Amino acid sequence: MELFKAFIDSLEKDDQKETMTQLFHWIQETFPQLDTTVKWNQPMYTDHDTFIIGFSKAKQHFSIAPETKAMDAFSDRIDKSGYAQTNNLFKIKWTQDIDYDLLKTIIQYNIDDKQECTSFWRK
Repeated sequence: MELFKAFIDSLEKDDQKETMTQLFHWIQETFPQLDTTVKWNQPMYTDHDTFIIGFSKAKQHFSIAPETKAMDAFSDRIDKSGYAQTNNLFKIKWTQDIDYDLLKTIIQYNIDDKQECTSFWRK
């Protein structure tokens, strides 16, 4: 978590800091094998040096980026959770609840799908 401190400290409101702190703790408890890194000012989780999931922030929301393949696989579930999405990420408004079941499924999907991946991004 220390690695993500600058990101959390950069959030404007205490409830935003609490949301991200809880989310990052949950990921570390649920997927303790994942490594943390910061690239392009974004906190990310990796597995054997391959990207699994990353996060960014905006004024009205935070974004979760699991790569396009995972977005395609879970687009319907992301939509049903009420989150806006693009090809590469989905956005959770600071006022929305986090669908932890969906997030767990996406992270596990990337871990499983990228077991043999030897590059940071999918090719």
